[in-house]
This record gives sequence, structure tokens and C-alpha cells, in this order.
Amino acid sequence: MTRRFDKRLAALAASGQPGLLRGGLRGVEKECLRVTPDGLVAQTGHPTALGSALTNRHITTDYSEALIEFITPPQRTTPDTLAFLADIHQFAWPAIGEELFWPLSMPCRLRGEQDIPIARYGRSNVARMKSVYRQGLGHRYGRYMQAIAGVHFNFSLPGDFWPAYAQLERSQAGSNDLKSAAYLDVVRNVRRMDWLLFYLFGASPAVCRCFLPQGAPGLVEFDQGSWFAPHATSLRMSDIGYKNASQDGLWISANSLEEYIADLTRAIRTPSPAFERIGVHVDGQWRQLNPNLLQIENEYYSTIRPKRSALSGERPTLALRRGGIEYLELRALDLDPFAPTGVNERELLFAELFLVYCLLQESPGIDAAEQRDIDFNHRAVARRGREPGLQLRRQGRELGMRDWAAEILRGMQGVAELLDDGSGAWLAALRDCARLLDDPEATPAARVLRELRASGRQLADFGLELAAGYRRHFLSLPGDSNQHYRMLETEALASLDRQCWIEEHDSLPFDEYLAAYYA
Repeated sequence: MTRRFDKRLAALAASGQPGLLRGGLRGVEKECLRVTPDGLVAQTGHPTALGSALTNRHITTDYSEALIEFITPPQRTTPDTLAFLADIHQFAWPAIGEELFWPLSMPCRLRGEQDIPIARYGRSNVARMKSVYRQGLGHRYGRYMQAIAGVHFNFSLPGDFWPAYAQLERSQAGSNDLKSAAYLDVVRNVRRMDWLLFYLFGASPAVCRCFLPQGAPGLVEFDQGSWFAPHATSLRMSDIGYKNASQDGLWISANSLEEYIADLTRAIRTPSPAFERIGVHVDGQWRQLNPNLLQIENEYYSTIRPKRSALSGERPTLALRRGGIEYLELRALDLDPFAPTGVNERELLFAELFLVYCLLQESPGIDAAEQRDIDFNHRAVARRGREPGLQLRRQGRELGMRDWAAEILRGMQGVAELLDDGSGAWLAALRDCARLLDDPEATPAARVLRELRASGRQLADFGLELAAGYRRHFLSLPGDSNQHYRMLETEALASLDRQCWIEEHDSLPFDEYLAAYYA
């Protein structure tokens, strides 16, 4: 811990406002594949009963027509967030018939790139842009990578916090500038310490052989159907998952909002020789939106993103320039295969604790040398996080992973006491995570491997058994237990009307629409 961290923590504790850090907004975006009863990626269209994937606020699709995404609205409490997410699941399960929602982050039983259908959003320009963007992702990185699923945690601090924080920091900056600078402090510290989330919540130590038919360095055969890394935590977050080598040289600074916007904008405007070879509009077919390093901002993969709600047709960078950072999107969580909704209360409480800790902790700018250490730590914990004696790098020196993690958890104790609302939930979540540090075999990744070994099942069968159990669970719930059923049903129907309205009011040719978007 740093002197500044201790000073900030003490000042907030002495403020006479015990709830200053409570009452912010949080939400969850949970992705999962629809699969057939035998575990193949579903080839059916997005169910009409779930509304329009283009315009439904709570149920949409990600890369694939089969990769569904459940989105909770901003909530004041974690229990409310989880309850809404459970209600979305209860609403959605009957709509997919005999299909299942795959409970693992890594896909199984893939039969080829074309087995992963690109999401379809209708015939409007915005729908076509979404589909062409996804075509581009497939050409650039392969469709297998795009079928990986995870949980995103959205978080913003309460409005009452910021005046107190400005006084604490003796800041004369405007409200938006203060928030943006503080949220970027969080972003940099998450980049430094996101490996802790991989260790605590990573649940993808193994992958189906179909995902990597030739294997990869560091992976060994678990059974005839899967590979694993013996001490892995999250292969999803490793170099064989989202952390694709093709973006390794892409530097997007978070040292200031101006640098972040400028670097993203430059990447969207800078041609890539490799992507130029793909072509853009070939034989009457769009292969990608453009041949640049990034087609749009969202192509840049990061474990955390600064966000602002965009206006219709507004690019994310322009939204940030207009109003500053509104909230943060933490993207480092694997699906929890042992939770019916893919995420549990301990994870969300800890994620919030972690983000507040990252705010209060010292957060200097990140230079190229530190970024190399960050990348090393990221890879090391994703691939080898449960390895005894694992060494990480901090400020050019080696440090034991467990020692560093214990230091972070000690600092989070004071944050948990600040956030505590009398329920003890924050402190309990922190204690549970401390036990995972003491016992690597209690981590979700180790539990996955232990259950696979104990049952003798292959990874695909393990996932199917879990999915079938969750199907039975949600279909057995009484209908009146879903407090949001009518609202979700109304939203699904209204979203279909909104899609029709958009399609009826489109007038520009697609190439002109794109030119206007990038102007």
C-alpha cells in the first residue's frame, strides 16, 4: 500500500458519511452460447420470443447468432443485479426449446469456422454494419476466438461521492474531468492487477481438442477430447483465448482521456498491411468495414473499458469526448460453470471492492517498460496461476504472486469496511477470496479439473450435464417467481417494433452510411 492510499482511506472513513461509497450503479452482461442437446453450436436463428437482437435492451447477441447476451439494467445493489439476471434466464430458457445455454467460457464440439454463424440483425444499415464488422473479426482472428464467452461487470460510483473526492484531492477540475481522471486511475490499476481476478475466478483451465486441433505450447492432453494447462486459471484470458497476438503491438494509453481517445482514433484510421490483404468489398461482398488496425473501437480487446452511453449513431470515442467517462466495464471474469446464471454474489462484491481499491491506490502513468511487465503477469497467471512459487514482475523486479496478492487483499480490508452496510457481505466475500489464495485447489479452475477427474467425463459432457441441470432448474421455477417477466415480455415485443421502425426509415445506401459514421 502507498501513503496516498492510506490517506484517502482514512479521510473517507473519517468523513462522517459511512455510505459515501455505497449506492453506485452496477450491472452485468453475461454471454453464453446456445447449443444443441448434444453440444453442437446451434444453427437456429435468435428466437423471436426473445425480441430483436438489434434493439432489445436486455437480450441480444454478441459475435454469433448463437452467442446470446443477457444485460441487466443498472442496479443499486448486487442482490438486485443477480435477481434481474436470474429473471432474464428464467424468461429465456423456454424460448430455446430443446437447446441449452452452454455454461463454460470456452466452446466445445466445434466442427469448423462455418459452424459459428455470424449474428444477424435485420436489413437496416446499422444491422448490416454490425454483421460486416463481425465478418471482419472472423477474417482477422478466426471465428473460434469469437465464440468464447464471459461476464462483464459495469460499475459507476454514486454521485454523492464525487464532491467529497474532489475535496479530498483538492481538485479544481470540473466534474466530468475529475470523474474521467479518477476512472482512468482505476483503468491503469486494473491493468496492473487484473491477474488477481484470473486467479480467483478463472474457470477455464481446459479446452476441447476441437478448439486447438494441433494443441499449443504448454498444453497437455487431459483426455482424448481435451487439452489443459496443469496450473492454468483462465485459458480464456490467455494467448489462446482473447489475448490474441495480433493486437500485441497495439498501444492504447490510459494515461489520460485525451491519449486514450487519440490512440483509439489513430488505430481506426491506420491501415494494416495484413488486413489490407483480406480486402474490404470483394466480388460484391463486404469482408470487413475497413482494412485498418481496428474497424471500430470495440475491436480493441482490454480487460477494462472506460464507457459513456452513446447517442444514436455516435461512436464511443466521440461519446467520451463529449461527456467524459460515465462508468467502467470490467471484462475479466470467466463464466462460473457452477452458478446457474454464470456469476455469483462473491464475484460481484469482490469486483466492486477491487475497483474501489484500484481507485484509492496510487496510479501513475504506464510506460512501455511497465506494460511489458503487465503483459508478462497477464500471461503467467492465465496460464500458470496455480503454480507453486509463481513469480510476477513489478517495477522491473520479481515478486511472488501470492505475496503480491496478499498485499492487495490486506489493502482491500479497509475498503470492505468502508463499503460494509451492516450485512457483512463485503467482508465475507473478501475472506472467501483470501481462502482461495491460501488454497489453490479451492479455486474454480482447480474445481473444474477435480470434477472432471472424479467423474471421468470429457469436458463437453461435463458442460452438457451442467447445462441440462440448469435447464431443469429454471424450467421448474413457478412463473410468478419472475418479478420482471411482464417487463421482459413487453420489451421483447417492443424491440421488434423498434427494429421495423429503423428499417422503414433507412434511406442512405450502405457505403454512404459508413462514410457518415466515420466522418
